[in-house]
Amino acid sequence: MDPLLLGALVAVTTILVLFSGVSVAIGLLIVSAGFLIIFDGMRSLELMPEILFGKLDNFALLSIPMFIIMGSSIASTRAGADLYEALERWLTRVPGGLVISNLGACALFAAMSGSSPATCAAIGKMGIPEMRKRGYPDGVAAGSIAAGGTLGILIPPSVTMIVYGIATETSIGRLFLAGVFPGLMLVGLFMAWSIYATWRSGDAQVLTATNYSWKQKFEILPRVLPFLLIILGVLYAMYGGIATPSETAAVGALLCLVIAVLIYRMWHPAALWTVLRDSTRESVMILFIIAAAGVFSYMLSSLFITQSIAEWIGTLDVNRWVLMGAINVFLIIAGFFLPPVAVILMAAPILLPIITTAGFDPIWFAVVLTINMEIGLISPPVGLNLYVINGIAPDISLRTILTGSLPYVACMIVAIVLLCMFPGLATWLPDAVMGPGF
Repeated sequence: MDPLLLGALVAVTTILVLFSGVSVAIGLLIVSAGFLIIFDGMRSLELMPEILFGKLDNFALLSIPMFIIMGSSIASTRAGADLYEALERWLTRVPGGLVISNLGACALFAAMSGSSPATCAAIGKMGIPEMRKRGYPDGVAAGSIAAGGTLGILIPPSVTMIVYGIATETSIGRLFLAGVFPGLMLVGLFMAWSIYATWRSGDAQVLTATNYSWKQKFEILPRVLPFLLIILGVLYAMYGGIATPSETAAVGALLCLVIAVLIYRMWHPAALWTVLRDSTRESVMILFIIAAAGVFSYMLSSLFITQSIAEWIGTLDVNRWVLMGAINVFLIIAGFFLPPVAVILMAAPILLPIITTAGFDPIWFAVVLTINMEIGLISPPVGLNLYVINGIAPDISLRTILTGSLPYVACMIVAIVLLCMFPGLATWLPDAVMGPGF
């Protein structure tokens, strides 16, 4: 069978299997085993265990459970609420300070936890009721938190970036640095729209300031600064050449657990067990998907599907930006239905040779891909963050949450366009810190 036709058959089969409700990892193994048996015979299955476990034989993978523990220990405390309160008190004199403090808290908490749902839950529980009480439109209150939560997979340290780095064999340190300026740009776009939407609602009173004393501003800082210092310390150790990403993640996880115990009195063994249990469950899920994706990639390569697609793309007489536009449409649609980790692991083996052949920087592309995945987190039918917000504020209809989130999707599309126009937004910082790359 023609490899291109076979590739289309694999794609359709994979979609049908995943839509059947099977877990992503099991679904990928079923599809891989099925096509290998049909086209390569039963003997091809002998290599599957070796590939499955060989994909996990990577020291860099240790950083994934460590960063997850780091985020879980933060998410299990009042750190999100304290971070929100601290920013509200310090930004109160800024017009629209409340919505700005919410988005700022989302950005900082996302950097600490690396989890979009955790960010939505932690900041939304405090931020949404407070914004509604002050008269902010429901769409702005819900949409801003849903969009702010997506920053967890872009702003470093990001598990999604680690997975991309492992899947494409690119530097995790460069990927982390590449997400800094685009992440800040997205925060700025979200803030600008939130203030404009609130002003357009006609109730300018909600943008006025609330007075806090200097004592109230300073008294909350001791509960917030230690976590922020850990994040800065982790990044400094990583980029200062002091330790590897896995080593810094391990130290960061330990320090976050210690601070959770000392500052937030998380003494009870049951609370610590919950953090470790949930972190283990999420880590195993991600690692299982990585292993299964390794088998899936082997199947694509063994049947010459990846090579044929890359060769076919190379023969197309189209502008490379038209090609990048088609890739973005594909990624957005895939993100509507699948979690970011699954999309990255399935698409990276096919897309990487295509984008490098077209002359695109794989570090830059990682940021574009991640923003596309962010769009999927606040878009139906899956839209995980939408349902998290609906669970926090059940009296706000899902339609209102969705409508309020759509302008932030537009902000993400604007960010992708700006990245295409000015690639240096993603590549300048990694090149400046670590030297020229691609």
